[in-house]
Amino acid sequence: MKRWMWIFTALVVLPVLLLVLVALVLQRWVASEDFRGFVGDQITQAIGVPVDVGRVHVDVWPLPAIALEQVRITSKPPLTLERIEARPSYAPLLAGRLEVATLIVRNAVVPEQAVMAIAAALQRTDKSSGKVKEAVPAKGGPHMRVALPRRTVLDGLTWVGARGKTNTIDATATLDADDLPGKVDVRVRAGTYAGAKLMLERQVDHWAVRADIGGGTVKGTFRFDGSKLQGDLATSNVELAALTAPSRTLTGKIDATTNLRADLRGADSIADAISTQTKFNVRGAVVQGLDLAQAVKSVGMSRGGQTSLDTLAGNVATQGKAVNLTNLVATSGVLSATGNIAMAASKSLNGRITVDLASGAIGGAVGIPLAVGGTLDSPSVTLSRGALIGAAIGTAIAPGLGTGGGAKIGDKLGEGLKGLFGK
Repeated sequence: MKRWMWIFTALVVLPVLLLVLVALVLQRWVASEDFRGFVGDQITQAIGVPVDVGRVHVDVWPLPAIALEQVRITSKPPLTLERIEARPSYAPLLAGRLEVATLIVRNAVVPEQAVMAIAAALQRTDKSSGKVKEAVPAKGGPHMRVALPRRTVLDGLTWVGARGKTNTIDATATLDADDLPGKVDVRVRAGTYAGAKLMLERQVDHWAVRADIGGGTVKGTFRFDGSKLQGDLATSNVELAALTAPSRTLTGKIDATTNLRADLRGADSIADAISTQTKFNVRGAVVQGLDLAQAVKSVGMSRGGQTSLDTLAGNVATQGKAVNLTNLVATSGVLSATGNIAMAASKSLNGRITVDLASGAIGGAVGIPLAVGGTLDSPSVTLSRGALIGAAIGTAIAPGLGTGGGAKIGDKLGEGLKGLFGK
């Protein structure tokens, strides 16, 4: 009987006593008169931006942990965290050092601009990357060793992009011995990309990435060297509207290859730092808000409608928020179109496309030039001034030339005499 009592004590009582001991050690630190200010000061010192901590206390269950609540990083805009739980490594803790094994962040709101502001502040502090800092203890306070946690859990973190798009995610990330990500698992709970999943896993000389979104996949590799990022991605069978959400101007299944580069030094936002080159093909594409065939028939006066395409292919180059579509080729049963279109950071469109209609389709117009304008959510096409003048001539005084032929010739004249015809 005594033997079983000792076994029970070893298996149950001693672990409980150890947890209680750990909790008492943590509680003693937290009970220090200026501990809350000390924590805020240490975080401020680490990131270079003032930090306010609403409350600090100790959790005993399910595991001993220090919890910070109502944390506010006063960047512009501010970054807020409802609760942070730091679960320590027990052996260092009993030796008088606080090292975080697991960090849990709950219900945080993280604006992209705040992250960039904090990154800029970190650069200004000129701290050596990856080094563990020994904090100077406050009078009566603990000796705290500030180090990156080996495991981080994000529960309901809301990311606010520079353009105002929001996504709420749940994520788990682990760090390798060199403080770089070993494995990351992200699931989008709500927002623009709700339902999407992202998995990143470190290999020998790169990170392998896979995203499940829009019924398809994006797979590839990334390499990171200091502040420079490069990657190669392959997109397969993804619904295009899932990538451009909330806009649904263009729908269809996209296959693409993408080369990505970014230099994060001195960038105002993460998006501004990224440049990409993509070759794409969209199957079953539908352009909403634009009927190209009707636009040709009405010499650019048509608005609204839609254009169904059998195929849509071309190249996309991005630099920050600016997008350029080149070598654009679109085909359907009755028309084909080629051209180039640029989209500014404001989502305004500017470009030119040339539309050919098959013989017998609305007169079989050939090479009708259209100027693209409007915005991504409300695109429009019109004839250039030169093309409009040529169309009028073809219709009114040269019936043999025809509206389409006159527009084509007028556009070429307009290109040669821009000072006269304007755009």
